[in-house]
Amino acid sequence: MSAAHLASAPTARPAAFRLPAGACDCHFHVFDAARYPYAPQRHYTPPDATLSSYLTLCERFGIERSVLIHPTVFGADHQSFEDILRQHEGHMRGIAVVAPTTPEADIERWHRLGARGTRITTMFSAPPDMQTVEGIVAKVRPFGWHVQLLVDVVQQPDLVAQVQAMGVTVVVDHMGHHAAAAIGQSAGFANLLAQLAEGTAWVKLSAPYRVSPQCHADADVRRLAERYVRTNPQRLLWGTDWPHPSSPHAVPDDEQLVSLVPDWLPDDRVRETVLVHNPTHLYWQEPSQG
Repeated sequence: MSAAHLASAPTARPAAFRLPAGACDCHFHVFDAARYPYAPQRHYTPPDATLSSYLTLCERFGIERSVLIHPTVFGADHQSFEDILRQHEGHMRGIAVVAPTTPEADIERWHRLGARGTRITTMFSAPPDMQTVEGIVAKVRPFGWHVQLLVDVVQQPDLVAQVQAMGVTVVVDHMGHHAAAAIGQSAGFANLLAQLAEGTAWVKLSAPYRVSPQCHADADVRRLAERYVRTNPQRLLWGTDWPHPSSPHAVPDDEQLVSLVPDWLPDDRVRETVLVHNPTHLYWQEPSQG
């Protein structure tokens, strides 16, 4: 992100570790309740985390591009999503939340603003049934969008394959979203590794505090990340999950979280693949539209 884009952000103190040039944070949110009210029906209420604060974090760690994830607390209201993408055209992309009833005109507008996928959440509340998922996929498939799944792959070991079979690319959030100490023996993890190896699924190395209460010092988390890297680094993404909403465990500070990047990705070429080239491929190459 250039200095011009960060002009409105407070000066950030330098970080001990900075990400490579062109690095992309593939998962962040913004919460600003005074400007963008939350939906009455929501499973959590986050504290404010403004765009200005996020841009300060970007400056500090060398994040030059970002992917805004529309959070569930806004429900169907994408005003915040649209405003932020409109302000940061070119170096931000977005993941919307589409329903089977979402007007095509909305999806077209979001696409023009930089949206490249929809998120389907199967946790925290009643998960959508497969008919609903099929309806969502039918809405976004003509735009070449992918489907980002917030799913516990142990609890739902076949979901990734089921969504893939609908003719869309699938991105799995937050390292599979199951305890790092237990995920390795599961059928869902074996399935995900196979899909990753085949290049048919993507995995986000994000929110490790969701899979371990001591994520920055947990050997199981490191082994999980290393397993994904060994399997196929060309289908991995990295994200901060800033501001770390609704975490089941305490969240380390941002310096500790970003310092996991060189631990998980010690090879400079692999690090550049995951942080720079992969996001360019998934979010910035114009998708083929049907």
